[in-house]
Amino acid sequence: MTVRRVTIFGGSGFIGRHLVKRLAADGWVVRVAVRNAGDATFLRSMGSPGQIVCLRADVTDWKQMEAAVVGSDAVVNLVGTLYERGQYTFEKLHQEVPLQLSKLCSVLNVKCLVHVSALGATERSSARYARSKAAGEKGVRDHFPSAVIFRPSVVFGADDSFYNFFSFVASITPILPIFTSAKIAHDRGTRFQPVYVGDVASALLQGLNDPACRGLTYELGGPAVYTMRDILELVLREIDRRRLIVQVPSWLGTLAAQLLQHLPRPTLTPDQVALLQQDNVLSGTLPGLSALGIESTAQDAIVPTYLNRYRRHNRFIRRGM
Repeated sequence: MTVRRVTIFGGSGFIGRHLVKRLAADGWVVRVAVRNAGDATFLRSMGSPGQIVCLRADVTDWKQMEAAVVGSDAVVNLVGTLYERGQYTFEKLHQEVPLQLSKLCSVLNVKCLVHVSALGATERSSARYARSKAAGEKGVRDHFPSAVIFRPSVVFGADDSFYNFFSFVASITPILPIFTSAKIAHDRGTRFQPVYVGDVASALLQGLNDPACRGLTYELGGPAVYTMRDILELVLREIDRRRLIVQVPSWLGTLAAQLLQHLPRPTLTPDQVALLQQDNVLSGTLPGLSALGIESTAQDAIVPTYLNRYRRHNRFIRRGM
């Protein structure tokens, strides 16, 4: 049997750990390239002895990146951030890293490159995050045309940073904001099309295995569209708390974000406020999960199973039930 080797950059993150498990079950030998290899050792138990190897590879060091790629049949880039710290800027992580990685894959004769971008990536965005994601896609296409690019919407699952974040905020504050501006066409706030992390992992695995995916860009979203108010109402319902949901002008949100962005782990940045003024839903012009033969999972089947931790005294039964 031919041994298939894949290197995953950012493999210890939320999407990465689900993908590593799928790849190991599919027989791949997996290299997980991360800044701190010790933080990724928990992934080894997802495969057979020696099947999953954790490597130190800081993506700001091109030599370390090259060492991690050498000998691999495929490469997956999951590197990304919602806020900047020091040298780890949007331009560095979302633009320069994909560019350099695609060049490496071309020179080292890697057969397949899978690049994870983001839904809403466009050079016309008012958010630097989205513009840097678009620039990263261009770099990948320019230097590795056959790459498979995936643009997921907000990704949900037990360890997500979306529903868990809002649940945590709702458990400690009496008010939940919805940012409004002339750019937001809905009084219930920005629209999202959340996609289950398991479906994203399945899509990435197929992108690696199926040559028919090469050179294509996929948008990944769930089966339903929700406004920000829908999402906050779902959170409050599931954690059994009553909070006031208020509309807040985006300029006020930006003002607050100017302070919050300096926290060790920012809860809000000005760029995120700009990003929240753009709907995050499928365009309908690119293939999605259905084109890959994957039936999208509804959030109602998953989200309630992991928000119980935010209930008062960790109660698992709603009042009146």
